[in-house]
Formats: sequence, C-alpha cells, structure tokens
Amino acid sequence: MKISRGKALLILGIVLVIIDQIIKFAVKTNMSLGEHFSVLGDWFQILFVENKGMAFGMSFGGLVGKFLLSFFRVCLFGLLCVWITKLNRKGAAPTGVLVGLTLITAGALGNIIDCLFYGQLFSESLPGVVASFGGSYAPIMFGKVVDMFYFPLIHGADGRVIFFSPVFNFADSCVTVGAFYLILFHYKFFSSEDKSEKDAEKNAQ
Repeated sequence: MKISRGKALLILGIVLVIIDQIIKFAVKTNMSLGEHFSVLGDWFQILFVENKGMAFGMSFGGLVGKFLLSFFRVCLFGLLCVWITKLNRKGAAPTGVLVGLTLITAGALGNIIDCLFYGQLFSESLPGVVASFGGSYAPIMFGKVVDMFYFPLIHGADGRVIFFSPVFNFADSCVTVGAFYLILFHYKFFSSEDKSEKDAEKNAQ
C-alpha cells in the first residue's frame, strides 16, 4: 500500500519526536545534573545539563522571558504545521523542502514538550540527584529543556574549551540540520515563493 506524501511526513515527524524524547527520558532518569561520560574520547561526550532558555544553552531573561519563549515555540510550531500542510496540498513544493520543514517542526515540538510538561512530569534534577518520573518541579510552560550532546572539539593550553562549547539535544540537531539543508539545497524555492507572493500582491492592487 502506497503511503501519501503527507502521511510519510507525519510519520517522519513523529519518529523524530519519539527519538528525541526517548533520549531525554533516558538521560533525565539515569543521570544527575552535570554528570557526564565519554562516548568517543574527549571530543564527544554525554553531559547532562538543563537549558532554561533557548537552544544551545542560550538564555532569554527570567520567568517572563521563559513564558514568552515557550509561547513563541508553540505559535511557531502551529505556523509550521499550517505551512507544511498548505505546501503539501498545493503540490508546488519539492519533497526535500517539506522534509526540511518537517525536521525543523519536529525539533521545535521536541523542545516544546520539555517546556510544557517536564516540570509536571519529573522531579527536579540536581547535582548528585537523579530525577524520577512522576514528580513535579515547575508549573506548566516552565519546564527545563534537557540537553546532553557535548562536542568540545578544541581545547586551549589551559584546558578550557575554545571551540564549540554548547551542549545541545536531538531536537536542536533536527532544527539545525533542517535549516542548513533548506538553505544549501532549496534556497531557490523560497526565493521563487517570495517573488510569486510579491507578484500576486501587485496584481491584487
């Protein structure tokens, strides 16, 4: 039985979100905050940290900033879903464009789940303390995003990381890969889409 393109994209998005959440659940319930271990020498490590703000450990100012960021993520996810559905129904977008947008959308949803629900689903992670499922440490929309992938590729003479110190997760990777893929291989589609919209506006005037 042939699966439609829309269903295939939905399945891809669900699989990516499930992978993201499995990794985060495993880290959250088996590692204490700040715990780490090497995967491939010193340059690839699993380091458990929690992100209070944006991707790659960036912050966005206090409780109000956290709420606004969570709200923005939800709105962005909704807009992306609508956009993908529209492009798929029109049949005007190449499959690669829809795959790239699906990667970004799945990554956004993966981190949205952390922000919205982790504070209500887990106890708090602390140095030396492993969180348990079924606890509660923050109101809805104020959960912390679980990060774990750490690639300290280059170190200085004093041992400090001088190249790529951010810690990130699978959802961040989906967003980054999707964005770079679209920029590198499908920028012509978006430039033509922008030109078509401008022409339509001119004709409507």
